[in-house]
Amino acid sequence: MRALMRGTALLYSSHNRCNFIHDHYIAQRALSGRDNKRILFLPMSEAPRDGNERERQEFAYGNFSWFFRFYERFGLEHVPFYWSSDLRREDVDVLWRYLASSEVVILGGGYSTTGLWRYKQLGAMFDGEPGKFGRLLHERRQRGLLTVGFSAGADQLCQHLFRRVWDSPGDNDAFGLARDTLVTLHHEPSRNGDLWHAARRMPRCFVFGLPNDSGVQVDWGVLPSGNIWQVYELIIDTSWDDPSDALHVKTRQGALIDHFDHTGRHWAFHGGDHVVRVTSQDGRFDRAWMTAGGLLLDYWTREPATYGSIDDILTSH
Repeated sequence: MRALMRGTALLYSSHNRCNFIHDHYIAQRALSGRDNKRILFLPMSEAPRDGNERERQEFAYGNFSWFFRFYERFGLEHVPFYWSSDLRREDVDVLWRYLASSEVVILGGGYSTTGLWRYKQLGAMFDGEPGKFGRLLHERRQRGLLTVGFSAGADQLCQHLFRRVWDSPGDNDAFGLARDTLVTLHHEPSRNGDLWHAARRMPRCFVFGLPNDSGVQVDWGVLPSGNIWQVYELIIDTSWDDPSDALHVKTRQGALIDHFDHTGRHWAFHGGDHVVRVTSQDGRFDRAWMTAGGLLLDYWTREPATYGSIDDILTSH
């Protein structure tokens, strides 16, 4: 089913352009586009440097564009859009068109709060709709298009910015493409206490620690019963082998994706594992299952599930 094969949100952490994630999940996804083969890159989370609004944004795009140039001969189009304090309505109208139609959109790294404020400010300033950016992201999801969050962008695609678990002041309401989900980026086991704290503070959210280079691909929707389904695909990428980056690429050192539930139990996911969650609209029913070592397990009991596959789970609820 599409939930397993064609996610609508990809949240990931990487040190450089590790090939498995950036080729298989991003470039190839764009190249398989039905209406276009475009990647829209948004580096708006990058803060100004010495008053220059463009420098860090252009640098961030350059860290991706060299990789995407390899695919131009296959028809890939990659386009950045930069934040500026003097954007005009006609500029923002172009952004809205590209945001709605591009096969892949990437929210880049930087500062989560900076980018979140800018994305919401664009709608507020030019259309009187602070939620316009988020609305367009959810319309993309409903049409099966992929939105990618790298680093700060991954934080912004979650239900909340992770800083909310510390009661940090300001706007921490993220876009929720990964529903009831929180992630830490560039994660290391020394931060597992943060994951456990977040799981306790927000028991409705599934919490994942994403080391370099790893990610989680997500899709969700509503079943005929009215229940809400969400499927996570866990991704481990060990393809980046530049010796000078060995310290930073934790997956090549054996790092997995750390996870805590709200009771404090720890689990480490391998690449290719899946988690499926089914909840009722009122939240009273909330069940989950996961794959591990080829087995399908009940998430809460860790016992073998009575279902043969994730498809069986979804059709039964």
